[in-house]
Amino acid sequence: MTITSLLPGRLGLGTAPLGSMFRDVSDEEAAATVDAAWDHGIRYYDTAPFYGAGLAEIRLGDALAGRPRDSYVLSTKVGRVILDEIEDPATRELGEKGGLFEHGRPNKLVHEWTADATKRSIEDSLRRLRTDRLDIVWVHDVAQDFHGDEWLAVYESARTGAFRVLQQLRDEGVIKAWGLGVNRVEPIELTLDLDEPKPDAFLLAGRYTLLDHDRALQRLLPTAADQDVSLVVGGPYSSGILAGGTHFEYQDAPAHIIEKVARIKELAERHGVSVKAAALQFSLAHPAAAAVIPGATRPSRIAEDVAALDEAIPAAFWAELREAGLVSPLAPLPTA
Repeated sequence: MTITSLLPGRLGLGTAPLGSMFRDVSDEEAAATVDAAWDHGIRYYDTAPFYGAGLAEIRLGDALAGRPRDSYVLSTKVGRVILDEIEDPATRELGEKGGLFEHGRPNKLVHEWTADATKRSIEDSLRRLRTDRLDIVWVHDVAQDFHGDEWLAVYESARTGAFRVLQQLRDEGVIKAWGLGVNRVEPIELTLDLDEPKPDAFLLAGRYTLLDHDRALQRLLPTAADQDVSLVVGGPYSSGILAGGTHFEYQDAPAHIIEKVARIKELAERHGVSVKAAALQFSLAHPAAAAVIPGATRPSRIAEDVAALDEAIPAAFWAELREAGLVSPLAPLPTA
């Protein structure tokens, strides 16, 4: 089964915000957001143990409880095991993602991509999600915050551990697909060069957006398209800066990014286009893109995303965006 045929639509819900990312989100607000996604016909939900140290999985599981399990597609991730041991979320060493989930659960996170850790992570996720099966499992952040020989050692641990376990589970029919869930192109490029294990797809966060797509277009996406390996676009709003927020790459946006967004916004306003619509439709225009999964914690954002996906954008907007050097000449652009 290809991931394109597995996914029930081109718009899913990313649930990192349900883990109280950036701010303290109430259980009621999280539940209302998932309910809004369901009411708008969204049937693909992506989550991870990392999001609030299991909080997003718990909240998503609670919100989906009672929904027919065959009516939606669910993905989560492996690479971080959640322990019963308590720690201060504000002091976690998470590199560029440090401080993201200060309002999440205080359970200790352990980074591990071995076979045993992968199996335990899946079992724990099933319990938190209140389900008996997962459709897709992503290997999470295998290159995050690692460099040089350390990066390669971590990748090798994942290749001989998580990759093989997930491929076996897919071949046995326990899961339907697996791949990498990362925000760097290098581990995906390396994995696409392998004969075995072979992923079905990958979730790339923040690297195929209106703001940042050059590197992905150079080798990754052409190779993926040649191998019929699909892309799920995570973080299409680049941590929120393209949706009216102030964050880029999980931190306060730097001046040059703010300036670039202002230029995009000026063009969009001149053509009567919303930046959200431009962001979502740009990410989906590549033939390798199977779905886009913006995150949200406010129910009203779901309606905005659905409307943005359907918004009519004139060809003149895309042409002017290209002429201004705001998108790569290699990037496929949406057509009416």
